[in-house]
Amino acid sequence: MRIAIVNDTLQAVEAMRRVLTGTTRHQVAWTAHDGTEAVALCARDRPDLILMDVIMPRMDGVEATRRIMAHTPCAIVVVTANVNDNFSKVFDAMGAGALDAVNTPVLDHPGALGGGALLAKVETISKLVGTNTAHRRLSAVGSILRPHDHQHDALVAIGASAGGPAALATILSRLPADFPAATVVVQHVDAQFAPGLADWLGQQTPLRVRVTQEGDRPQPGTVLLAGTEHHLVFASPTRLSYTRHPLECSYRPSVDTFFKSVSRHWRGRVIGVLLTGMGRDGAEGLKELRDQGHHTIAQDKFSSAVYGMPKAAAELDAATEILALDKIGPRLTNMQARKERN
Repeated sequence: MRIAIVNDTLQAVEAMRRVLTGTTRHQVAWTAHDGTEAVALCARDRPDLILMDVIMPRMDGVEATRRIMAHTPCAIVVVTANVNDNFSKVFDAMGAGALDAVNTPVLDHPGALGGGALLAKVETISKLVGTNTAHRRLSAVGSILRPHDHQHDALVAIGASAGGPAALATILSRLPADFPAATVVVQHVDAQFAPGLADWLGQQTPLRVRVTQEGDRPQPGTVLLAGTEHHLVFASPTRLSYTRHPLECSYRPSVDTFFKSVSRHWRGRVIGVLLTGMGRDGAEGLKELRDQGHHTIAQDKFSSAVYGMPKAAAELDAATEILALDKIGPRLTNMQARKERN
């Protein structure tokens, strides 16, 4: 892939350049020292992937990501000195459309201190978007609930990728503290960032948000977030589990794998929601939920940071409704309130 580097520290730029040029599969397209320069360069020469720092002069990586995704979208991974110290900025960048985040490799020991992690991220993105994306716009990639014999609590199952943290915050902030459905979220995010994402989302909503533990039971009032490199699935009608399979998925955890396990095991009512993200993960699983009579929602094009996953769902006719982001939370609340009255 042709990869651009955006960082104001020369040592960081050189460390990333060494990691990328250490393999014949990738080349450095260009480098920029701040967000303003990156936006201008991307408009003239769009790469396959941008490695974007978040703390820079003139224009930070969050605003640069937002402008690039609005005008010349391409895959972006946040690479910053310490992700744990910059959670807020990282999640803001992911909300603007960045796919993932990783610590900056160290120049003296790029293989031991971050080079391997960075290269793994690059390889994952390569599988997700393909290697011939340099001049393709990502924006182009991009009922009544059925009765059940077993009346468990309703389940809201949500899948998201690029742009997901901000989208999730928008939805969860509109849900009341007494929201009567259990909620489970699969967001494409590195496992080491999941606890920070749960804490951050918990500040946006009256609901409790935490990382899912093996054997957890979804319950009203709590939002469970996938939190390991393995796939989150229902192992039984009431209990969640993690599994390594399927092994071939480009993203772990997989939204498709989760949605399909919901359709197989959950005996109550389901609302499936597929949000902004690159690729097609979740579209087939959402279709399976709809085919079983469950209500399904896909985010619309204009409110999606990256219109890939919800676009794929729309093409499969997997969504009962296609809604703007700010309409999804109120819709979930209204559906549950109406069901409670009935």
